[in-house]
Amino acid sequence: MKKYKKRKLDVAVISDVHLGTFGCRAQELLNYLKTINPKVLILNGDIIDIWQFNKRYFPKSHMKVIKYITSLLTQGTKVYYVTGNHDEMLRKFKGFRLGSFEIVNKLVLDLDGKKAWIFHGDVFDVTMQHSKWLAKLGGFGYDLLIMINTFVNWVSKLMGFGRLSLSKKVKNSVKSAVKFINNFEQTAADIAIDNQYDYVVCGHIHQPQKRIVTNKNGQNVLYLNSGDWIENLTALEYKNRKWSIYRYEDDQKAQNLHLDYQVNDPELVKAESKNKELFDDLLKEFDITKFSK
Repeated sequence: MKKYKKRKLDVAVISDVHLGTFGCRAQELLNYLKTINPKVLILNGDIIDIWQFNKRYFPKSHMKVIKYITSLLTQGTKVYYVTGNHDEMLRKFKGFRLGSFEIVNKLVLDLDGKKAWIFHGDVFDVTMQHSKWLAKLGGFGYDLLIMINTFVNWVSKLMGFGRLSLSKKVKNSVKSAVKFINNFEQTAADIAIDNQYDYVVCGHIHQPQKRIVTNKNGQNVLYLNSGDWIENLTALEYKNRKWSIYRYEDDQKAQNLHLDYQVNDPELVKAESKNKELFDDLLKEFDITKFSK
């Protein structure tokens, strides 16, 4: 069996995984996580989709993601869970710590003498603030579109064509959606500049991004967005004082990971035995099923 060498990272950021929904690409995320060894892993909101949570749909691949993240805790990785709107029920656990796991609503990290302001981003969503029922309806429609997209891609694959993203095409073609994304990025950047942060890191809008944003006074900040694990399959990585956007579609090693790992891989078996107690404690603390009743 071939041993896969993991990439060492100072920080890895993932967001908008939406575990518990049909559109979640859990297996691809698991492949990615197995290829990295981050000092800090930031789960920047909407990791578990409590809005769409269904007791009848939580596949093994989704559970494996949670269990693998807990195994990282036992290996020394610091894990921050930044709450989002789809997992807002966890906001009442703000400040909770268990070993190297911590739940926060926002986070400021010192990275090589520079400050990174990290939060999910739904605070800027006017729809979320003033009409939550409409936002949830939109979330249901989005999930339905992803389900349709999954079927379309299945047919496309049978016919020998590549993957399509209907939701991305819709977002990119609707002027109001494009305007919302631009306003979101500018607002995040303006507040970050006012507070003298060097980086602002968000999720929420499923739009991976790394760009310098300038305010009306000519001041600038590096705006970063980790994208999602439904459409884009992206993450943010920080190493050697530099940020970069990770794209699963460009990572052949992660895509072929099943060729290097076996189910009874000693490393995974060891991690499984070490994190079982920690995982059981987390399940008791966060009884997600009660939110779906």
